[in-house]
Amino acid sequence: QVHLVESGGGLVQAGGSLRLSCAASGRTFSSYAMGWFRQAPEKEREFVAAISSSGGHTYYVDSVKGRFTVSRDNAKNTVYLQMNSLKPDDTAVYYCAQAMGADYIYAPETGYDYWGQGTQVTVSS
Repeated sequence: QVHLVESGGGLVQAGGSLRLSCAASGRTFSSYAMGWFRQAPEKEREFVAAISSSGGHTYYVDSVKGRFTVSRDNAKNTVYLQMNSLKPDDTAVYYCAQAMGADYIYAPETGYDYWGQGTQVTVSS
């Protein structure tokens, strides 16, 4: 069984930064792509960023390009989401997820089979 545990969320002012972490256990972390998703109140969950198993390829939704950076440390079984220049529209519960394959960075939600419990990010104006 795979367990994903996010941390690092919180309240930050617009323009500020946060770094989310997601610690994984249960199967060979370095064999799977990882993704970050978010869900704002009364909205559908949306894709934010993904990183391939090796970390060599990343993919972002247009709204976060240039502000967010996804990275991973396979030795620590952890994936990160560095969020800079945060905006109130970034307010959401952020989830990490583990994909079904090594290079599934363009996969929709159905391409991910394990999910964390989420961490709240609130950006005040």
